[in-house]
Amino acid sequence: MTPPRSPVNAPDEAVWTAPGRVNLIGEHTDYNEGWVLPFALPLGVTARATYRDDDVLRATSSEWPDAIEVSLTNVKPGDATGWAAYVVGVAWSLRRAGLRVGGADVHLSGDLPVGAGLSSSAAVECSVAGALAELYRCELPASELVRLCHEAENEFVGVPSGVLDQSASVLCRAGCALFLDARTLDSRQVPLALTEQGLTFLVIDTRAPHHLVEGEYAARRAQCQQAAAVLGVPALRDIEDLEAALAALPDEVLRRRVRHVVTENARVLQAVAELESGSQVSRIGPLLTASHTSLRDDMQVSCVELDLAVKTALIAGAHGARMTGGGFGGSAIALVDQAHAVGVGSEIVAAFDQAGMREPHVFAAVPSEGARSREVIG
Repeated sequence: MTPPRSPVNAPDEAVWTAPGRVNLIGEHTDYNEGWVLPFALPLGVTARATYRDDDVLRATSSEWPDAIEVSLTNVKPGDATGWAAYVVGVAWSLRRAGLRVGGADVHLSGDLPVGAGLSSSAAVECSVAGALAELYRCELPASELVRLCHEAENEFVGVPSGVLDQSASVLCRAGCALFLDARTLDSRQVPLALTEQGLTFLVIDTRAPHHLVEGEYAARRAQCQQAAAVLGVPALRDIEDLEAALAALPDEVLRRRVRHVVTENARVLQAVAELESGSQVSRIGPLLTASHTSLRDDMQVSCVELDLAVKTALIAGAHGARMTGGGFGGSAIALVDQAHAVGVGSEIVAAFDQAGMREPHVFAAVPSEGARSREVIG
C-alpha cells in the first residue's frame, strides 16, 4: 500500500543540498568509538525530489547516465547497487523507521567530485533523506537524519563505515570544525580562525580513486575489533596504557592498528585543546603531519599519490599536511599561509607531473554549512 501524503498540503517538490567534508584530524577513530574533527566543504550534492502517487522511487543523476527505478513496497538490501544503493537505501531506512515516505522522482546534481575521499556518498544520503522527509512532511531531527543515513550506508549499501561522514554533512556549521564523540554522539562546534590568521586549508584531490566497498576498509575495522576483543575492552578508545596494550598483542598488524587509533585519538583531543585555547591555528600543523605518518605506517591506508601530495606540501612550506578520509586513494589536506596557497598548489601539481601521475585538483577549503533545505525555484 502506498503511504498517503501527510499532511494534505505537503509540497509537490523538495530540494536539499548536503556538503562533502574533509576530516581535519581523527581518521579511523569513529568506528573505534573515539573522536573526530571534520568540517564541511562548500561543495556538495543537491537532491530534487518530486512527488509521485505510487510507491516507486525513480532516481537520475547528472553524474551517472542510467536512471534507476525501484518499487519501495518490498525493497530490501541488494535490490540496488552502485550509486543507486545510496539513494534507495535512504528510502528503505526512512520507511523502516516508520516514516511515511512514498514514491518520488529524485534527481541528483552537484559539484562534489566522486571518489575523491570527500564523502560524496554521505552527501547523497543526507540530501536525499532531507528532501524525502520534507516532501512527505516527516519530522526528522538532525540527529535522526544522521542515524538513518548511517544505517542506510552500513546495512543497505554494505559499507561498514563509522558515523563521521553523515555527522559532518548534517551538523557542521560555517567557520567551524565539528568535534564529535563517536560513542556518545555529543558534539560541539570548534571555531577555525583561518582568515583572521592569514591561513587556509588546501584540499588536494589526487584523482587516485578509493573504493571502500572493496574490502580494505572493512578489513581495518575487523582488525580493530579483533584487537579490542583480545585486549578485553569494548573499543580501542578504552585503552588507557598503550605500551601495556601493545605488549599484550602477539600480532604485529594488530599492534600497528592499536597504536594508530590510540595516538590518533590523543591528537584529536590535543588539536581541539589548541583551537579552543585561542592559539594560532598553525600550531596544529605538526599534529596533522604526525597523523599522516601514523595512517601511512600503522594503519597502512595511504598510497603513493597521497604520500607525494603530503611530502610536497610540507617541502613547499605547509604548516602540516595529511591524507583525509578512509584512504587507499582520495584526497589530502594541507594547512598553508593564504599568501602562499597558490604557490604550494603549483608545487604539488608540478611534483605529480614529474612523477608521471594524473594532475591533481587543488582547491582552497572554506569550512561551510551543513545539509539544508533550498527554496524551490522554477
